[in-house]
Amino acid sequence: MTKIVQWRFDEKPSFISIASSIRCKYFVHRCKHLFVTRSTSFPLVLKQRKPNYFRYFCLASPSETDGSKLSETFVRSEEPLRLKLWRTYTSLATLLTNLFPLWTLLVAVVALKRPTTFTWLSTPYFTFTLSVLMLSMGITLSPRDFKRIMKRPGIVILQFCCCYFLVPLLAYVLGRLFKLPSDILAGLVLVGSVNGGQASNLCTYIAKGNVALSVIMTTATTLGAIVMSPLLSKFVLGTVVQVDALGIAWSTIQVVLVPIALVIGVAATCLVVGSAVAQCNSLILSAGISLQIPIFLLHLIGGICGYVLPYILGYNEVVCRTVAIETAMKSSAFGFVLACLHFAAYRVRVPCAISVVWMSLVGSGLAVFWRYKPVQNLRGFRSDLAQRLRQKRKITNSS
Repeated sequence: MTKIVQWRFDEKPSFISIASSIRCKYFVHRCKHLFVTRSTSFPLVLKQRKPNYFRYFCLASPSETDGSKLSETFVRSEEPLRLKLWRTYTSLATLLTNLFPLWTLLVAVVALKRPTTFTWLSTPYFTFTLSVLMLSMGITLSPRDFKRIMKRPGIVILQFCCCYFLVPLLAYVLGRLFKLPSDILAGLVLVGSVNGGQASNLCTYIAKGNVALSVIMTTATTLGAIVMSPLLSKFVLGTVVQVDALGIAWSTIQVVLVPIALVIGVAATCLVVGSAVAQCNSLILSAGISLQIPIFLLHLIGGICGYVLPYILGYNEVVCRTVAIETAMKSSAFGFVLACLHFAAYRVRVPCAISVVWMSLVGSGLAVFWRYKPVQNLRGFRSDLAQRLRQKRKITNSS
């Protein structure tokens, strides 16, 4: 029987240290997700590095063992201080990220109670802030991720239609159903007519979704906003309030075409939430629950539809989560900018400010919930449902 010996080193061991420890011939064994080399003498060190150690799985040659049953030996050196600090940092960062909904809620409460805390971030700074948010997760991806997704553009087109057809229609229906005033209805429809939220990439990462797909969807809806947001505002809102379509188009171009690739994630999102709420705190408090419900339902139902539609079409869990978050999280802060710049009625911006809070709460809530739900079938675009239907047809035809 071959004896399995396992060594775990905090630092990469030298050839001499391995030789002095083993004192016989070994070859490297492939185990789990470690990619190792195979040698007839002593193991080489071309392996994936773990956060706090290198792992070596070696098999002793039968002539060197006593033929006893399988056993394991662990030899581990003391962990360096820098690795302990790094592990502590990553654990703390994960905890703070998982509490994303709590930070959003706390910032909204502070903005309502003490609006002067966030009013320094006025409307002229919003364009810059949204530009900074635009590619927050994109720099973590490789061109190969985008190339793989673009081979199957159907899901991107589906989410684009959800963003610019389903959600605006849903916003208009909810506004009429709750009998909102014309200027408040205009703000609600404006929220539904803007592009996907930049924070959706962060929430997709937290939810263990497809970040590359999320970035492509956000980019597609953001570029589409140059045309779709002015058109929807003109044709849907033109019958409700006066709309400057050209002004909306120019503001959209300023936000979309000036991206700055910086990773600021949760902090930037909370900052935008606080600023939008602080500028409309009195109207938000006076509006009461009657305005909160339709805005909450807009994001919640949008997210549900974003999950159900790709599921029906046969996409896997990862893709369904990604589309759900992308559809639920609209760029409400961008809608707030448009409302401030191009709508004379002050109350148009109130639904946008409230939506900033609910969008972040719904999106981050889904992300944290799914983070602890195991994902089956991690491959990108395998249509399991379609495959099962085809198999049933074959069985039916053969019988």
